[in-house]
Amino acid sequence: MATDKEPNEDSKAYAEHAARQTMDVVHGTLATYFGWLRKMQSASPWSDTPVNKALLKYTEQNIDAAFAFAQKLSQAKTAQDAAKIQTEFMQTQFNAFSEQMKDLGAAYTETTTGTKKTASKKSDE
Repeated sequence: MATDKEPNEDSKAYAEHAARQTMDVVHGTLATYFGWLRKMQSASPWSDTPVNKALLKYTEQNIDAAFAFAQKLSQAKTAQDAAKIQTEFMQTQFNAFSEQMKDLGAAYTETTTGTKKTASKKSDE
């Protein structure tokens, strides 16, 4: 009987190892992507504006939340656990989305107000 468990344990260990390796590769890829995104942001005419900063911050937060969700979901033992994890994630993301939209609206207003002030100062000169 002990030999019956060994292949299952080996398979589980292999799957966990493969999942960890995959997550490491994905995290590396995301680090590269965010490096590129920051570089592109700095080349943008709105590079140092509240909107650009907020967009980058929320992009990072949302991707981090998705990874945490995937890791948590991979540990679900039953369909009921998976449904609970999914529901919690969706509620959390919906709340985060609401807050992000409020903040982005405020950042947009701040950015456009600042842009108008800067443009009017240049036209006065």
